[in-house]
Amino acid sequence: MMKLPKTARAVVVLGAMLAALAACQKQEGPAERAGKEADKAVENVGKQIEKVGDNIQDAAKGNKK
Repeated sequence: MMKLPKTARAVVVLGAMLAALAACQKQEGPAERAGKEADKAVENVGKQIEKVGDNIQDAAKGNKK
């Protein structure tokens, strides 16, 4: 049997552990998906509010876009 250096063995073991961990990842359920969609919606609304605020400031300064 061929002997591997300590670092090579550590890399192989770490890779196996990461692969096992990735395989065990739990699938997200409907509530988590809905929460992520709500987060996206809130983020989009926030961006739109910022745009409106910028437009109001520009209008107050006399600048038009």
